[in-house]
Amino acid sequence: MGQTRIHPKTGDVLRRDARMQTLSVGSLSLEVEVPGWYPEGDGDSIHSGAELQAIDQAYLELRAAYAARVKAVRKKLGLTQEEAGRIIGGGRRAFQKYERGTMQPSEAAVGLIEILDRHPEEVTTLRNIRR
Repeated sequence: MGQTRIHPKTGDVLRRDARMQTLSVGSLSLEVEVPGWYPEGDGDSIHSGAELQAIDQAYLELRAAYAARVKAVRKKLGLTQEEAGRIIGGGRRAFQKYERGTMQPSEAAVGLIEILDRHPEEVTTLRNIRR
């Protein structure tokens, strides 16, 4: 029947299992298997620090990948960090942080970055709006 234990706060029966969890950063997402103690439904689970290391590592890798994506799109568009910050939002310092992976762009900025990646001709439209 597998290992079980009782949740100390809810009293639910927990079973040893691994479940998939989706991580998202910007427009990128990744599914990670996370071992732990889980209830039958969607209640509170219990994890050790070692069990959470895989998810922490995957999140760091996803942040780095999205930071590289932001930089690649900006360069593809021929924008400086300052100009990207002005027309996409957040300012030059924000774009420095986005590209280092130390700060995530807002959902609005992510949307504009993704639109501009697919429709680079729209940079002109944004430049005209943001003057």
